[in-house]
Amino acid sequence: MIRFISPKAKIGKRVYISWSVQILGPTIIGDNSIISSNVIIGYPRKASLLKVLNLDKSRPEILDSITEGVKIGSSAIIRAGTIIYENVRIGNNLETGHNVLIREDTIIGSNTKIGTGTVIDGKTRIGNNVNIQSNVYIPLLTVIEDDVFIGPGAIILNDKYPPSKKLVGVTIKRGAVIGGGSVILPGVTIGERAVVGAGSVVTKDVPPETVVIGAPAREYAKREDFDAKKRLYEESKY
Repeated sequence: MIRFISPKAKIGKRVYISWSVQILGPTIIGDNSIISSNVIIGYPRKASLLKVLNLDKSRPEILDSITEGVKIGSSAIIRAGTIIYENVRIGNNLETGHNVLIREDTIIGSNTKIGTGTVIDGKTRIGNNVNIQSNVYIPLLTVIEDDVFIGPGAIILNDKYPPSKKLVGVTIKRGAVIGGGSVILPGVTIGERAVVGAGSVVTKDVPPETVVIGAPAREYAKREDFDAKKRLYEESKY
């Protein structure tokens, strides 16, 4: 794949763009950003992609002509293999791992990290200061508020009776912690500053400031207990 930067794109100052990168459509990338190799920004959604069947397919810039582009703030670090679909809006200081997929109509705030191999499957809202570790799956209609941590391999679901035509999103409130390998079922709300233990299966709403563990997840402690144990652990020499 050769490097292609759309003439419609607006690239900020001091932006590094590696070879084998495609920046499509009226994409905006803020200052001081780094775009690594094999990255595609502004890839068309399915409805847009189907338009190529009626266009001159000999044109090398054919995908550029059918995408709405992406808006990315300043100081982004986008690592190799990342693909960002059209009509995605991202704030400042985005950092992705390798091979991240962000589908269309997603809005992401500032200071958010998205780990290697993570899939964000579109029409999702993600706040500021969110830390998403590697190999996390986030489906359509998920809402993740500010200051949330999601551990590696966590899976969020949105289909109660798969495959069905009715999808129900999960909401993760401000300051919540989702442990690695946990599964959150469709329609669940994780309350503010709640903690989901690693490997838990969450089948119902989790109240704010509550720690849940197990499968199905049940209340184990309060957030203040979790924070106290965390402080002791961090202060310990062993």
